[in-house]
Amino acid sequence: MKIIATNLAKPTTIIWNKKEVVTGIYKTPTASPIFLGKTDVDNDEVTDRKYHGGLFKACYLFSEKHYDYWKERYPDLEWNWGMFGENLTVSNFDESEIYVGNIYKIGDALVQITQPREPCFKLGVKFNDQNILKAFIDYGFPGSYIRILKEGFVKVGDHMVLQEEAKNSLTIAQMYQLLYAKEKDQDLLKRAIENDALPEKKRNKLAAYLK
Repeated sequence: MKIIATNLAKPTTIIWNKKEVVTGIYKTPTASPIFLGKTDVDNDEVTDRKYHGGLFKACYLFSEKHYDYWKERYPDLEWNWGMFGENLTVSNFDESEIYVGNIYKIGDALVQITQPREPCFKLGVKFNDQNILKAFIDYGFPGSYIRILKEGFVKVGDHMVLQEEAKNSLTIAQMYQLLYAKEKDQDLLKRAIENDALPEKKRNKLAAYLK
């Protein structure tokens, strides 16, 4: 897995429900390395810290391999890396093979896979179509947030090198399916609840579905 693009955003004001909302989803590629800090990426816009940034969402990764699928669905948009609001666009990033809790070295940083991205209305505004939220969920490949275990710079061309694979975990794709499934797989629930790569609040919420 290789870093195809490093993307940052400046604050952008959008209108939602007749109100102004500031967002950092409008990311564009940068030629310089980016610094992965403990709670966010340096010089990136993180406005709504209730849902973005923080220890378990310090940086967002999205796979380059999914771009063609979405380009076919939305051919009239102006496409570039960072389209999904990701800080790092990664080649061959496969959510069905990457486990929650996996630890990777990327550039100077050491990072841990935490949780899939759950889309909100801002993605719909970006794509001029709120129907993309359901389509994004149904597609099942949402990218992943990471926790920064060791801060450092990452640049285009750096590789994600596995340092430690999580034991008795579930993949990002399985975690994503679990979040939205009406009938939740009990084995996957237990794996998620016992995985401290997920924030405690999310694990406690999932624990309510145990039978």
